[in-house]
Amino acid sequence: MTSRRIRIDVPALTRVEGEGSLRLEVRDGKLVELGLSIFEPPRYFEKFLEGREAREVVDIVARICGICPVAYQISALNALESLANESAPDWALTMRRVFYCGEWLQSHALHIHLLALPDFLGFDNAIAMAGQHPDEVKRGLKLQGLGNALIRLFGGRSVHPVGARLGGFHHAPAADDVSALTHKLKAAQADAADLTRFCASLPLPNDPQDFIGVALHHPDRYAMECGNIRTSTGLMLSAAQFEQHFHETQKSDSTALWSDFDGQPYLTGPLARLNLNHAQLPDFLHTRLGEIGLALPSSNMFHSLIARAVEIELALHEAITLLEGYTCPAAPYAPLSLQAGTGYGMSEAPRGLLWHRYEIGEDQLIKAARIVPPTSQNQARIEADLHRSLTAFGLDHDEDALRLRAEQVIRNYDPCISCATHFLTLKRVER
Repeated sequence: MTSRRIRIDVPALTRVEGEGSLRLEVRDGKLVELGLSIFEPPRYFEKFLEGREAREVVDIVARICGICPVAYQISALNALESLANESAPDWALTMRRVFYCGEWLQSHALHIHLLALPDFLGFDNAIAMAGQHPDEVKRGLKLQGLGNALIRLFGGRSVHPVGARLGGFHHAPAADDVSALTHKLKAAQADAADLTRFCASLPLPNDPQDFIGVALHHPDRYAMECGNIRTSTGLMLSAAQFEQHFHETQKSDSTALWSDFDGQPYLTGPLARLNLNHAQLPDFLHTRLGEIGLALPSSNMFHSLIARAVEIELALHEAITLLEGYTCPAAPYAPLSLQAGTGYGMSEAPRGLLWHRYEIGEDQLIKAARIVPPTSQNQARIEADLHRSLTAFGLDHDEDALRLRAEQVIRNYDPCISCATHFLTLKRVER
């Protein structure tokens, strides 16, 4: 009997957060051990928030992530404003959705063009890919730039924006600025349609598997900035019910928390959203799904790439629709008073469900905070997917092939850790 141990290590790289490694042990052609370990240092943001005024939360949580700051701000605002006697003005609530469209647009464009496409076009990185596929890279940078421009329009800047506040925004964009950006968004719709077709034409692996999907659902629109939790098992839950079904645990070999849904791994993110909410897509995207032959719900995690492209088209369409006929409001926010108590809020970050809870005292200071990001929610699902996908792929492949397939599987989830780029080095020890 022979035992082959393949060890995949993650070196610390620039432009990424955290470190991780993947352990594989194969005996007699069977995968007997698989461990995904994440080495993110504690960031303490929840403790930073304790003792701060509620109004400070929005700016502080924007620093948690340079790619998804809007998601952290909107989830926080949803939680805090659940304790207000009044709601933010309709104008502010509508523009928050536009603000969020910018984040989906820039994040999805970045992932598809710079992180995922090299996998399927046969390159080690996007720089090497650009030599033979310059148009694809230029398209990605253009779409990402438009997303950043949308975030900047309302947030003052595209990274760690500062425009959002309790009750609305600190300022309202000028009508001329909105009109100019809307024109650019319309011009990009053809690029987005081409991107969806291009992603659907790629030789994506066919690897169907069973998984539980979790996403927000809104009765009136494709959920993004608000909604209730919907699961593929048939549950519909409010933000306040999250902790009854979703639990975090600490693994001995990982500094990141791992989540489960009633004891089971689950998927959150673009494919889960598309599976659960595709009926709410606009008509032109139903036509697009038929054109590319994507049947939903899909059980192939590699269709996450196509789901991101579809959501880019959706984000452009939503932003254009909501910005047409834009007029400046009399005031960009309403002053809100918060009651003491516990507020719960959530939204759909590009990578999936982002849940917040805040306890506020009579003195309007934060007594406790809890934040559950999508990456920690997906980690158990990633590990289960790796076990299933690598076994189906064939454990007799050489190290390079196994490494590439493992990287592809991990990047399907676009985690906000070093796993999100081409990172794995492989060391094999034969015994």
